[in-house]
Amino acid sequence: MLMPKKVKYRKVQRGRMKGVSKGGRELLVGDFGLAAVEPAWVSAQQIEAARVTLSRGFRKVGSFLLRIFPSKPITKKPVEVRMGGGKAAPEFWASVVKRERIICEVKGIDEEYARAVLKAVGYKLPLKTRFIKKDDEKTERKRRTKGS
Repeated sequence: MLMPKKVKYRKVQRGRMKGVSKGGRELLVGDFGLAAVEPAWVSAQQIEAARVTLSRGFRKVGSFLLRIFPSKPITKKPVEVRMGGGKAAPEFWASVVKRERIICEVKGIDEEYARAVLKAVGYKLPLKTRFIKKDDEKTERKRRTKGS
C-alpha cells in the first residue's frame, strides 16, 4: 500500500477541495490520460486498485505513470464514541484530487485500447473522470489563452 515514509505532522486538517487543481493539469510523458471532473479524496487502496488495473491492461505493451500519491492522513473516531477526547488516530492515507487533475498517463498504445483500459481504471475511483489526448490538450490551452 502506498504511504509516505515520513511526515512532518501525524494528523492534518481536512481542508477544502473547491476550485481547479493548481498543478498537474497537463500531460507530461503520455499520449493519453485520465483527468478528474470532480474533486474527491482518493484512498491508497483505490490508487492501488487503479494501478493493478493499469498493469494488467498493459501486460507487455505500453507504459503508464500514476500522477497522484496518498500523502494526507485521514482520521476517524470509533463508532459510538462521545464528543471530545481529542482527534482520532489516522485510519488511512488519501490523495486530494481537485478538478482537472491528471490522475494517470499512458503511452505506447493505440487510442481505442487506451480508452478501454482507462475506462476500467475510472470505475475503480470514487470520482468522475474523462479521457484526454495530447493534441486535444494543446488546442484547449490555445482556446483558453485566446479567450482571456
